[in-house]
Amino acid sequence: MSDPWAGVPPRCAALASGGSSSTRLYSRTGDRGDTALAGGARITKASARVRVLGSFDELAAQLGVAEAFLPDRLEAQGLLRRLSHEVFLANSEIASPKQPAKNGHRIESRHVQRLENDTDRLSASLEPLHSFVLPRGGPGAAHLQYARAVARRAERDLWALHAEEGQREELLRWANRLSSLLFALALSVNRADGFAEIAPDYTV
Repeated sequence: MSDPWAGVPPRCAALASGGSSSTRLYSRTGDRGDTALAGGARITKASARVRVLGSFDELAAQLGVAEAFLPDRLEAQGLLRRLSHEVFLANSEIASPKQPAKNGHRIESRHVQRLENDTDRLSASLEPLHSFVLPRGGPGAAHLQYARAVARRAERDLWALHAEEGQREELLRWANRLSSLLFALALSVNRADGFAEIAPDYTV
């Protein structure tokens, strides 16, 4: 059987397949504005697929920031750590358009259900909202609100890719539920810290 990673820079092939690499942190292969997907195909960095990969990469980084601002919230830290893994799982699938089942790295219905369960659990302890609220509060909640906004953008980018190349329903549903969970978590953290939510004042 031929090697599916033949000709692909070792760093790119290893990382895209969920492995590791000991090569240098730069490859020089993207100096002309293109990049490699899992499997070796090269596409422009201006493509919709690379845009959504970048948005989820930014989201993963923001989840790490939020986690750093919640040092005493073990449940929140564990939840954010799991979501970070899920974001990488989603990006593994998005980076493997021609062979999504090669390594089994993809979002499944169980991931969607888990997001819904977590959101329902957190929401059960909150007062019902009757309006939008300002994205603010303590440091942890503020960073969670920022993560929520990035997650929304990543979802929009995913739908833009879906319009060009259809994406699986589970992945699209997961992206939609992710921002809802981050919103519920931000509200929950604010409530625990004694920060009242503030509705927008449209008369300013």
